[in-house]
Amino acid sequence: MGHTLYLKQMELGEMANYVYLIGSTRTKEAAVIDPAWEIDRIVKLAQVDEMRLTHILVTHTHPDHVGGKLFGLQIQGVAELLERVDAKVVVHQAEAGHLIPLAGSNIKRVDHGDILNLGDVTVTIIHTPGHTPGSQCFLVQDCLVTGDTLFIGSCGRVDLPGSSPEQMYDSLTNRVMRLDDKTVVLPGHNYAAGRTSSSIGEERKKNPYVQCRSLAAFLRATGNA
Repeated sequence: MGHTLYLKQMELGEMANYVYLIGSTRTKEAAVIDPAWEIDRIVKLAQVDEMRLTHILVTHTHPDHVGGKLFGLQIQGVAELLERVDAKVVVHQAEAGHLIPLAGSNIKRVDHGDILNLGDVTVTIIHTPGHTPGSQCFLVQDCLVTGDTLFIGSCGRVDLPGSSPEQMYDSLTNRVMRLDDKTVVLPGHNYAAGRTSSSIGEERKKNPYVQCRSLAAFLRATGNA
């Protein structure tokens, strides 16, 4: 891991969401990935570490990741954070429309392969549709923040509006699992009994969803056959 990479993981909220701060310890520029639930805590941690929040990175626009109404809850998120900091909101172009009410002109639409610089730390956008049409992962040096695409031992749900098991299979097989075995997997939720990270190599060996040898097998595994 490059010596200038700043990386913090926080578990926040009632749905065991992982929120990340990533950035450069040299330039003190940072992004928050999927800010939701406890905006004060996120802002405070960045302040304590003397990091300046310049970007908000969105893996996908479900309310437990960006704020809004869900299951009778009113979840704090992007809108509340933008009241505190002036940051660009980086969202895949397929889902940018969902965020316009929350973020307006702060939105920066991205697509697969786009590069974002946080000081001297580079973030590569990997479009991984399946859980949602605009789901994306963020590759930062040897770390991959996977949102709800890949979990430790599992993958994101594909039975929700806008989900596609076919796209999920393609994203996992042809994008995520093409990365180096040493790549650290940082998921969007604590769904693995408190384990905070994994690796592409470990998931390749142990995750039944990425071991499916065909789309038909994946559809059976996810109950879509």
